[in-house]
Amino acid sequence: MRARPAVRASAGRKYAAELIGTFFLVFTAGISVITHNALAPLGIGAVLVAMIYAGGHISGGHYNPAVTMAVLVRGRIGALDAVAYWVAQLVGGLLAAAAVAGEARRALTAAPSLSGHAMTTAAVAELLFTFALCYVVLNVATSRDHPANSFYGVAVGFTVAAGVIAVGGVSGGVFNPAITLATTVLGLFTWSTLWVYVVVQLVAGAAAGSVFLALNPEDK
Repeated sequence: MRARPAVRASAGRKYAAELIGTFFLVFTAGISVITHNALAPLGIGAVLVAMIYAGGHISGGHYNPAVTMAVLVRGRIGALDAVAYWVAQLVGGLLAAAAVAGEARRALTAAPSLSGHAMTTAAVAELLFTFALCYVVLNVATSRDHPANSFYGVAVGFTVAAGVIAVGGVSGGVFNPAITLATTVLGLFTWSTLWVYVVVQLVAGAAAGSVFLALNPEDK
């Protein structure tokens, strides 16, 4: 993990980056473990790698109060910032816990066909991880803080891997309207599922673009 936050980022943007990264770390861990996914360790590690790459240039990519404590003792972060990081991390974790509880409950009780609660669960899963994918892509492949990096492919691939491991059994782990259309044509999804997936995936992309601009206002 990067031990030193980027100095150009404002306090609010650093805290938001910590909240987002911690949310996806805890969400991936929670949903993978609760659904007894054998690949949970891989999914958790993959999303952590991706979120560190995505938010490291903004906040340092801690996503862990213990790491923040270490960086505080090291002298690379002030006490007030450390407290704010802890608050952001705990809020992100609690929000993820609430999302996991809702997703797991619906996933475990939903009918096999994507309708009703099952469709809601799948739509939320697609929304969250399409957002995560787009958020990572924008931060590692379009940010001027990474003008010539060689790791963006790893970060993007790990995000997809983490998403498929975590919610593949819930939504199919699509995160891409083009794949959604192709799999629908192949008969793997119904046409009624297509429009729901495409809408939430495009909304997630737009939301990721807005969050990127909010966290990186100088990067036009």
